[in-house]
Amino acid sequence: MIKLKSLEEIELIRQSAQLVSRTLGIISKKVVAGATGLELDRLAEEFIRDNGGKPGFKGLYGFPNTLCISPNNVVVHGIPNDIPFEQGDVISIDCGVLMDGFYGDHAYTFEIGEVSPDKKKLLKITKESLYLGISKFVYGNKVGDISYAIQHHNTISGYGIVRDLVGHGLGRKLHEEPQVPNYGKRGYGKKLLNGMVLAIEPMINLGGFQVFMGKDNSTIYTIDGSISAHFEHNVALVNNKPLLLSTFDFIYEELGIVSNEEDPYKVMANI
Repeated sequence: MIKLKSLEEIELIRQSAQLVSRTLGIISKKVVAGATGLELDRLAEEFIRDNGGKPGFKGLYGFPNTLCISPNNVVVHGIPNDIPFEQGDVISIDCGVLMDGFYGDHAYTFEIGEVSPDKKKLLKITKESLYLGISKFVYGNKVGDISYAIQHHNTISGYGIVRDLVGHGLGRKLHEEPQVPNYGKRGYGKKLLNGMVLAIEPMINLGGFQVFMGKDNSTIYTIDGSISAHFEHNVALVNNKPLLLSTFDFIYEELGIVSNEEDPYKVMANI
């Protein structure tokens, strides 16, 4: 069942999402060669708790940590460890926060030093497809319109679109209805209504779309060993239009990246 949110509830989700955004921002400069996932995880948990939130992933479905850290051929749900990052790695970091009864949940894929052109292009196209999907989150469209926009942009680049994992609704639970696949047909699926809040999250592989779960019953890998990228935003449908509840601005500020990609979907401090 899809649970539509009031403006007051959307504002609470936004606050949780913004704490995730700030957390990703403060760790972004630490995502460097020689750093480890466990170091980032400790920093993230301390920051979240110091700012009135709880790590949204820790203990959920048995996950042991604050961050999902997924390097290279890991798609999602990687468990932080003490293996140092290396030059040329790509590291997807997914973070969740529970605060005032509502979740925030989003992700960014980082580059370690100079990465190869094919990796850089994969990250660029995946992130572009995220915003193309968001642009279709408008009143009267269907979930399939979001899915098709993401699929089409990645298919024309020859990438594998992960099918076993999907975006989702977001609210008092981390995973709510509806599911939001990254592939689909225009005009199909649930109708998009004001008050819906979604976590839209392309998970795209440089090779094939097939994945498998590791022995830890958490980490998801590409079957062919190809590199994977993952970008995720939390978005509400308000006044018939998509409004971002999360932001990459804190990451961009730390890393010196200039971007206006979020401008069409910005949410003011008071919705």
